[in-house]
Amino acid sequence: MDDLREKYIRLIAEAGDEAALEDLRVQAVGKKGEISLRMRELGRMTAEERQVAGPALNALKDEINAALAAKKAALADAALDERLRTEWLDVTLPGRPRRMGTIHPISQVTEEVTAIFADMGFAVAEGPQIESDWYNFDALNIPGHHPARAEMDTFYTTRAEEDDRPPHVLRTHTSPVQIRTMQAQGAPLRVIAPGRVYRADYDQTHTPMFHQVEGLAIDRDISMANLKWCLEEFVKAFFEVDAVELRFRASHFPFTEPSAEVDIRCSWQDGTLKIGEGDDWLEILGSGMVHPKVLQAGDIDPEQWQGFAFGMGIDRIAMLKYGIPDLRAFFDSDLRWLRHYGFAGLDVPTLHGGLSR
Repeated sequence: MDDLREKYIRLIAEAGDEAALEDLRVQAVGKKGEISLRMRELGRMTAEERQVAGPALNALKDEINAALAAKKAALADAALDERLRTEWLDVTLPGRPRRMGTIHPISQVTEEVTAIFADMGFAVAEGPQIESDWYNFDALNIPGHHPARAEMDTFYTTRAEEDDRPPHVLRTHTSPVQIRTMQAQGAPLRVIAPGRVYRADYDQTHTPMFHQVEGLAIDRDISMANLKWCLEEFVKAFFEVDAVELRFRASHFPFTEPSAEVDIRCSWQDGTLKIGEGDDWLEILGSGMVHPKVLQAGDIDPEQWQGFAFGMGIDRIAMLKYGIPDLRAFFDSDLRWLRHYGFAGLDVPTLHGGLSR
């Protein structure tokens, strides 16, 4: 029995899986196993021999069964460890999928505007937000007495009293980018200039910081007809309607001549804006033909070249398109507001795939 014990304890320890372990169980304690056959021999022994062999065989059987059970548990633990290692899952992660980040409506609308004008051949131009007085006003034909140059409307940078250099301002519009781009690239030219601008104003429809996009196209034969077509195509694409009606009203801007405010036909029903239908008109932007003095400031000969320009508030058209009632909420950093009006981070606006999905 000592030989049997050593044999099966060694084989059980060496078993690599539960199938091998089951074979050893059958060989040792199965109906025809070696230990079972030994126990059958007890009937042919004398009473004295059975008193010695019987307890020894029972103890051996119990020891082998215990070794089998311990090895089976060890194999099960090893299999579980392997599954845990290969099939690991962090159960603390949320069970429901959530959007990874949210795009602010300003960023979304900027991308939409960029996609639309890119399809018309407009590149994107950028410039500094702190501008010289010359780029922000003088180069754009804005005279020294113009109200926009007053400190009550414009943020001027602080400078020492003895500093006689021209002042700098937080740019009041993105039009200085037009001058810088003309100087850098010359004509012909077709760009839009989206960006952040600053004016001293604050109410439901105005904030000290807001966003604009300017458009500029310069060539030899550009006219107001080209401007009208360009704006009509933009409005149809941006508001995602099939037809629009624009109204050009004569106006005055120092940097364009002639100048025009642009209105769009619309209707208001239960507080909802509908573009392209109805009896109401809504002002959306200003535009005109680039003033010859502005072309000269951009180092372009107005005798050879002409062009159109337009400008609109990104925040304003975002409010119109997505029904946002208060401009100040754009800058409140309220996560509840952003979750309501925000856009999925991976939904990139395209003309073929849709702007606002």
